[in-house]
Amino acid sequence: MIKILNCKNKNYKKKLIDFLEIRRSRRSTNTSIASKILEDVKKKKLKAVIKYEKRFSNNKKVYASINEINKTIKNLDPKIKRAIDFAYSRILKFHTLQKPKDIKYIDRYNNKIYYKNLPLQSVGIYVPANLPSTLLMCAIPAQISKVKKIIVANPRVNGKLNPAVMYAAKKCGVSNIITCGGAQAIGNLVYIQKVNKVVGPGSDITAEAKRLVFGAVGIDGIAGPSEILVLADKKTDINEIGTSIVGQAEHGTESQCILVTKQKEIINRVKKNVLSNLVKLPRKKIAIKSLKKHGLIILCQNDNQIIEVINEIAPEHLELNVSNYKKYINRIINAGSVCVGRYTPMAVTDYNSGSQHTLPTLGSSKYSSGLNVSDFYKKISYVNLSKKGVAKIGKFAIHLSDFEELKAHSKSIMSRIRSK
Repeated sequence: MIKILNCKNKNYKKKLIDFLEIRRSRRSTNTSIASKILEDVKKKKLKAVIKYEKRFSNNKKVYASINEINKTIKNLDPKIKRAIDFAYSRILKFHTLQKPKDIKYIDRYNNKIYYKNLPLQSVGIYVPANLPSTLLMCAIPAQISKVKKIIVANPRVNGKLNPAVMYAAKKCGVSNIITCGGAQAIGNLVYIQKVNKVVGPGSDITAEAKRLVFGAVGIDGIAGPSEILVLADKKTDINEIGTSIVGQAEHGTESQCILVTKQKEIINRVKKNVLSNLVKLPRKKIAIKSLKKHGLIILCQNDNQIIEVINEIAPEHLELNVSNYKKYINRIINAGSVCVGRYTPMAVTDYNSGSQHTLPTLGSSKYSSGLNVSDFYKKISYVNLSKKGVAKIGKFAIHLSDFEELKAHSKSIMSRIRSK
């Protein structure tokens, strides 16, 4: 079921890149409908949103009143409430530490430059149907940043609101909830709610819709299906490897699960363990399809190959489940989140470790980061030059504007330089 790649073969890196590219290209899903839906919502607004909700979800109601939200929350199991409260507290504490600082610089000529962080006015958060954890991960940083208007798009299931998502939304100070999904939800957030930025994960069609609206609004990134890479050695508990792999595979058929190791002798044991963990899994069919398409065991020859492989894959989640993780950790530069040591299963970081779970996928951790508080600010520079200051630095600016043949720039600078 799970493919094996032996790095003993000289062309192993090409084979690895080819394997990754099949999924990164995202050719397996037809997302062309996203542009049609967005154009329709842009022109016909709410009428179009309702049309697509009826077509895809048999849902006629695309907003939730405060009364309906409060009634739904009353049905939530107190145990789940406490779990959300616990997760909220940890995520809030950790992300509060991320608050950016303003910068103030004054030079010897009394030229002043300020760099200020201003919160966005409005943000739209897309939350897949049954994921209160995603709402917490996206809304808490927005709440910390003091975004004035937080609007959540969360699709109904069989016409009903999700009580856990509603409770988490209320706790995070969400301003409004629209109950639709897919590309029509992105269109609603952008063209009807007119938010400044859209964040949150979703299906391939939702991700494509986010890509298409970028420019009209900001986005956090193009979130792809979830990923895990487990690094294991001869001392790693086989069941810890197997459960982490199966745990990621159950997310969806496009999830990517990779084991990297130097220990040939554990490969068959891991494969057997994976099969045993699939037996009674409610989402067994999904997990099996995921493992068949995107499951991989990579047998490396040495530590240098391990580092090269991990940095090439650039996984969303990385578990360093090895006895001596210190020899790897500082050499790994491409990963969304690194779970260090055997007592740190990735699954905990999905919920309440306090770290972020909206992370870069499809190799994008080579150039981007997980969602964070800074995503909900914009930065503005304020420059205040003194009379002496513009004279001192202006002459050098004129040299450059003359060189670039921008004579009007030079004249503008000269107009501020006084002879007395």
